[in-house]
Amino acid sequence: MSPVCPPEFLVFANLLADASGDVIRRHFRQPIPVDDKADSSPVTIADHEAEQAIRVLIESHRPDDGIIGEEFGEIRTDAEFVWVVDPIDGTKSFIVGRPIFGTLIALVQDGVPILGVIDQPIGGDRWTATADGISMLNGAPIRTRSCPNLETAIMATTSPHLFSEHEAARYGAVEQIAKYVVFGGDCYNYAMLAAGQIDLVVESGLKPFDFCALVPVIEQAGGLITDWRGGPVRLGSDGSIVAAGDPALHAAALKILAG
Repeated sequence: MSPVCPPEFLVFANLLADASGDVIRRHFRQPIPVDDKADSSPVTIADHEAEQAIRVLIESHRPDDGIIGEEFGEIRTDAEFVWVVDPIDGTKSFIVGRPIFGTLIALVQDGVPILGVIDQPIGGDRWTATADGISMLNGAPIRTRSCPNLETAIMATTSPHLFSEHEAARYGAVEQIAKYVVFGGDCYNYAMLAAGQIDLVVESGLKPFDFCALVPVIEQAGGLITDWRGGPVRLGSDGSIVAAGDPALHAAALKILAG
């Protein structure tokens, strides 16, 4: 039985996305400084201000809920409901002015993602889903497309350089069979998979704020998203991700990735 997500949570999640989008649009393609985090990934004032805007709303409207954010860490993670936020997933694309990044907002109940929002504030596209609802793009229902074979699949990954040596070998075996591969895109790839434009996404090393919001959007559009062993993607997952629009395609990719 799917967990139930009350409608007011989705209303609130849209409010959060509106607030972060206002911040991001103000800084997009503007001359802003770029700093390096401890892991050498870039961060900007837009990342910080967008997450802060989300946190202020959560603290004022739902002060008992937990928060996990990329930029400002964790608070109240033992709460029943935890908001998992990445203000700009794809900061490198944001920095160079490419609108293929997104804001990720998830609501997790007891570790299970029950709501997901992928917001692209520049193009004005927003993907939303709850675990007991349907996946929507700008308010219209979407579905993944049929593509059962790797040989005919359009595959995506942010960068092949992000895999470890062992992972790269297994990823490369999938890539060799796929029809062709597109690079870059971060969360945008998963959004387009849910909308039926991409067939397969394979990545690893993701954090909860990178993947929690993806789960309801893809699953409620008819797709599958698991780790490389076929396990469900939850708050404590290892960050290896294989998402496919067609169950047969997912099984074919998983057979290779699982070794």
